[in-house]
Amino acid sequence: MNNKAFNIINGLSGRCTPIDLLMIVISNKIRYVFVFVLIVMWFRNDSNKKAAGNAVKSSGITLIIHTIIKLVYFKPRPFMKRRVGILIPSKMDSTFPSKHTLLVFAISTSIFLYNRVLGLIMMVLAGLTGFSRIWVGHHYPSDIIGSAFIGSMTSIILDKIPTDTHMELKKKPTH
Repeated sequence: MNNKAFNIINGLSGRCTPIDLLMIVISNKIRYVFVFVLIVMWFRNDSNKKAAGNAVKSSGITLIIHTIIKLVYFKPRPFMKRRVGILIPSKMDSTFPSKHTLLVFAISTSIFLYNRVLGLIMMVLAGLTGFSRIWVGHHYPSDIIGSAFIGSMTSIILDKIPTDTHMELKKKPTH
């Protein structure tokens, strides 16, 4: 099923240059949109600042998770096992997890927890990022789904952990 879905999506690449170029831009450059949104959120208000802070923390945690998984697990990228359409060069490391997908889902989920509209827009961009990684031939659909799950769950769990600020507010007696 994983190979079949990969072949369907990746099989579309190379047929329409404008779409291929769009997928390459999304795959390689969309992260700058996420960084820009976080910077803008940081300077808006306290709620946005908290969301941006959680997104950055969640991204850091997912990078640690990414490193640990890469140390103990190796799954060859699609182009390493067979001839597939590859639109841009890639590392020869493990295909799972997808760092691009981990990070954009960690950020978009953190934003979604505080701002549903912007978060939903960011989730769509995150989904397109994952899709583009299959399109360009770098990842299998299961890599994207697993990475999206890990990135999202990291943000959700981090959001549930009480921060020192919340603890201090709870400790202060009210008059």
